[in-house]
Amino acid sequence: MPPVAPRSPASTGTADSVPNGRRREDTEGLSAGAAGLQNRPNRSDNTPHFSPSEGAGGEGMPDVVSIVAVSKSFGDVPALRSLSLRVPQSRITVLLGPNGAGKTTAIRMITGALTADEGHVAIFGLDPVGQDGEQIRRRCGVVSAKPSLYDRLTGYDNLRYAAELYGLDNSIMDSRIRCCAAQFGIDDALTQRVGGYSTGMKTRLALARATLHDPDLLLLDEPTSGLDPESAQAVLSMVRDMTANDKSVLMCTHLLSEAEGLADEVVVIDAGSDLETGSQRSLTARYWPDKTVDIELDHPTAAAVVGNIDGVTRTEDVGGRLRVHLQDLDRVPVMVERLVAEGIAIRSVVPKEPTLEDLYFAIRRHHRETSGDRDGSGCEPGIGGPKTDKERSGE
Repeated sequence: MPPVAPRSPASTGTADSVPNGRRREDTEGLSAGAAGLQNRPNRSDNTPHFSPSEGAGGEGMPDVVSIVAVSKSFGDVPALRSLSLRVPQSRITVLLGPNGAGKTTAIRMITGALTADEGHVAIFGLDPVGQDGEQIRRRCGVVSAKPSLYDRLTGYDNLRYAAELYGLDNSIMDSRIRCCAAQFGIDDALTQRVGGYSTGMKTRLALARATLHDPDLLLLDEPTSGLDPESAQAVLSMVRDMTANDKSVLMCTHLLSEAEGLADEVVVIDAGSDLETGSQRSLTARYWPDKTVDIELDHPTAAAVVGNIDGVTRTEDVGGRLRVHLQDLDRVPVMVERLVAEGIAIRSVVPKEPTLEDLYFAIRRHHRETSGDRDGSGCEPGIGGPKTDKERSGE
């Protein structure tokens, strides 16, 4: 028997409703089309799967998402401009970019909610807007940036409704609901109406809903929005745990601290185009080639002394510390000896490893320089230079 939808919005929902008892989250939150699915595919069926030779995931890993040269416009406004993006299996891919960069549009391409004007999209080797779209969506879990929920239903009833739409068997439905609720720390609030939930609790409920059917691909759009630091850390830990079980994750965020140490693959996107793709290590090799150390000292001639040492490419003042860019860290002892010989006291010498934030701004700055788009801010050109005030504020 098909699942029964909640009563009309006037009695059970909110103003965020559409006809026939269906709401927008039935297509966005529930994997952009999971509504009406009666059975989750089991691994013994004829569902096509990647082999290690398929895709370009690297290290024998296939790509579960392949977006190649995709463009999409809304009227005269371009949202994506020849975007290319890949998500390897069992990896966390993080899409980084400012608000309005096209991250959410890319997610909607993957679920088949939007059709590309140009280019090619393949999910699990299938076309999300073709006849295989339903099969793709039942293998995805989606958490949108602002997930919609039934405020007049309890947390349990929200999850039960989603479980019925996903086609979970009644024999496991209750245990699955309670397991996912406990995983995200809302098991004690399942009997409360969602309208009384805090923003963070609603986000955790949406995450529990997206993982009820054990998806192969989890699509997260700003997943920690509204969460306190402890809850946000728990969510990010869960994301890492999923990939240990052969799940794949694509996460969109403009919070660089979230992606630090989490992302296996980073895609920097701006104005609908991918600027760079790679691991943090490979991006460091490309955009932060100099070895860098921060020296804490207090002497007016220190920068001039250090700048004349062989192997030092440049120096800069960063928060009262002297940041020294070197061709090789083997030059550090020579530099220290030279400073001591000049009678300059040294408080500390600390190697500087670039953070993802450093790399992000270096990539954006490099592409501005190469495209001739200079903002006139007076920022020193070149890879690895200081950030502008505009960059620091994320504008």
